[in-house]
Amino acid sequence: MNNRENILGNILDGMTITGELCENLPNNEIRCYACGHRCLVREGRRGICQVRFNRAGKLCVPWGYVAALQADPIEKKPFFHILPGEEVLTFGMLGCDFHCTYCQNWLTSQALRNPDSNASINYIQRISPEQIVNYGRRYGVSLIASSYNEPLITTEWAVAIFRLALQAGLKCVYVSNGNATPEVLKYLQPYLTGLKIDLKTMQDKQFRHFGGVLACVLDTIRMAHEMGIWIEVVTLVVPGFNDSTSELMDAARYISSVSRDIPWHVTAFHPDYKMTDPPPTSVKTLLRAAEIGQEAGLNYVYAGNIPGRVNEYEHTFCPNCQTRLIQRHSYRILDYRISAQGSCLECGTKIAGIWTDKPENVQIGGSGIPKLMVR
Repeated sequence: MNNRENILGNILDGMTITGELCENLPNNEIRCYACGHRCLVREGRRGICQVRFNRAGKLCVPWGYVAALQADPIEKKPFFHILPGEEVLTFGMLGCDFHCTYCQNWLTSQALRNPDSNASINYIQRISPEQIVNYGRRYGVSLIASSYNEPLITTEWAVAIFRLALQAGLKCVYVSNGNATPEVLKYLQPYLTGLKIDLKTMQDKQFRHFGGVLACVLDTIRMAHEMGIWIEVVTLVVPGFNDSTSELMDAARYISSVSRDIPWHVTAFHPDYKMTDPPPTSVKTLLRAAEIGQEAGLNYVYAGNIPGRVNEYEHTFCPNCQTRLIQRHSYRILDYRISAQGSCLECGTKIAGIWTDKPENVQIGGSGIPKLMVR
C-alpha cells in the first residue's frame, strides 16, 4: 500500500459510524448485510467493498462526506417513469462491492481497491445530512438519489439523508447494481421510491467476473417489486459480451415474468476503464435489443446513450392505444401527455410509474444538463 493509499484509507476510516446492517457473532466477528456478499468480517478486516470494516467487534460504515454532489435530470439516472422533467440532487461516496471492467465511475467506485483511483481523495467533501437536504431545497429539486458509487454499501448514510428528505417533501431513489439482500431492502423500504438496477448479463460466469452472482440480482428485482418499490432495469449492451439474441431475450423474459410494466433500458457501451477492446454499441444492435424487449411482452422499452438515433425508443407510449405520451430527446422532455391521475389522455389507461399531479408544471424543453456541482 503506497503512502497516498494510506492517506485515503485513514481519511475514510475516520469518517465512519457504527453500522446497523449487520449481525454480531462470537469472537468479535460480524456478518454484514448491506449487499449480497454477506461478508463475514473478522476483527481488523474489511468487507469486499473495502469501506465497511470491523474495529474491535463493531462494524464501521461510511459517514459524513460526499465524493460527488450534483443536480441531474431524473432521466439521466435513468428513471423515465418517476416525475419526468424533474431534477434530482445526486450524492455519492467511495467504494463498490463489484469491480466491473467497464465502470465509468471507477475513480470513485474502486477506491481502496485500485491504486489508480487514489485521486478520489481530492473529491472528498465533509458534509452533514442536513446540509445535503438543504442544498436540495435551495435548488428546487424534487428528489434525492444515491449514485456514482454503489449505494448499498453506504446505506446507513443514505437513510440518514432520506429521513430528512422525506420530511422536506422530497422523494428518494437508488441507482444500484442490484446486489442486495432482503435485510437491506427492508431497511430501505420506508424511504425508497425508486430503484434502478443494472442487469449486466444473464450469464452467471460473466457476472462472477465482475464480482457478483446473477441469482442475487434477479432476486433483488423480484423482491423490490413485491415490496412496492418502483423498479427500472438497465442493461448496458456490450458487443461480444452480452449482446446475443438469446441472452437479451433471457433478460427481457425474466423482467417480464416479474412485471410487464417494469421499464427496461438497453443502453450503448463505449470503451472505458479496463474494457477497451469491444467497439461502441451500434445503433443496429441497440434497436435489436429494444425490439427483443417488446417481443418478450414488456410494455416500456427504451434505448439510451445514442439520442436522436433510436427511433421511438426514446419516448413513452401508451401500451393500450399506442399514443405517444412523453416525447424525449436525450434527457429533455419535449412533450408530456399524462393526466394528473397518471393516465393516458387519449384512452384513459393507467400508466405504470410515479407521475406528477400537476402535469401543467412539467418542464418542457429544459436544458437536460446538470445544473449544480458542489465542491
